[in-house]
Amino acid sequence: MWAHLQRQGIPVARCTIERLMRANGWQGVRRTRRIRTTIASGVARAADQVNRQFGAEAPNRLLVADFTYVPLLTGAFAYTAFVIDAFAGKIVGWQVAGRADTALVSRAWADAVETRRREGHPITPGAIHHNDAGTQYTALAFTQHLAEAGILPSTGSVGDAYDNALAETTIGLYKTECTRPGSPFHTGLRTVADVEAATAAWVYWYNTSRLMHRLGRRPPAEAEADYYAQPNPADLTVGK
Repeated sequence: MWAHLQRQGIPVARCTIERLMRANGWQGVRRTRRIRTTIASGVARAADQVNRQFGAEAPNRLLVADFTYVPLLTGAFAYTAFVIDAFAGKIVGWQVAGRADTALVSRAWADAVETRRREGHPITPGAIHHNDAGTQYTALAFTQHLAEAGILPSTGSVGDAYDNALAETTIGLYKTECTRPGSPFHTGLRTVADVEAATAAWVYWYNTSRLMHRLGRRPPAEAEADYYAQPNPADLTVGK
């Protein structure tokens, strides 16, 4: 909050923020334990080409993917899949559905491809798509789709969150900031459409306004814009 106010041109001491938060009983929300959603298949899967090294020298070099469940007030679930660029952590693709299947993660990847195309920085052959060992990502239809586009698949081990830590961290923020009860991004998640609306608002805020410590308290979209504004963007490295 102190950094946010400074960026808005509002001079305030950090201790003042701390005092006001204590006086009003304000605290940052805390992440809860995530329920396991990865179910491994018995088919052969791509090797791990990332080895927990989630730094990237430029956008579109390494994209990580994962999905999570979202409880609805009806007792049912929605599922949200994300594709995140490792360079600055920008969410470049996402989809919400009532089923956690290969179609869901495929649509999230297609959204990422289209987003980058519209931005004028298309994903090119040689980029790495990293995911966990879930059946949705190791399905033949999805791996063939990546191969046809020249995208290199990479798969982490089963049951180890550290092998897909960047995606796990982003999803943890999503559940803490967007889908929890009382979140400012919704007034109650009753339907898949409600989750879509909340997710759209949160992703926009996350990309354009959420300050990230590893980016020098800049939002992901700003960090990418700064990268492309360099005389020689290839010389700039973030997140390593």
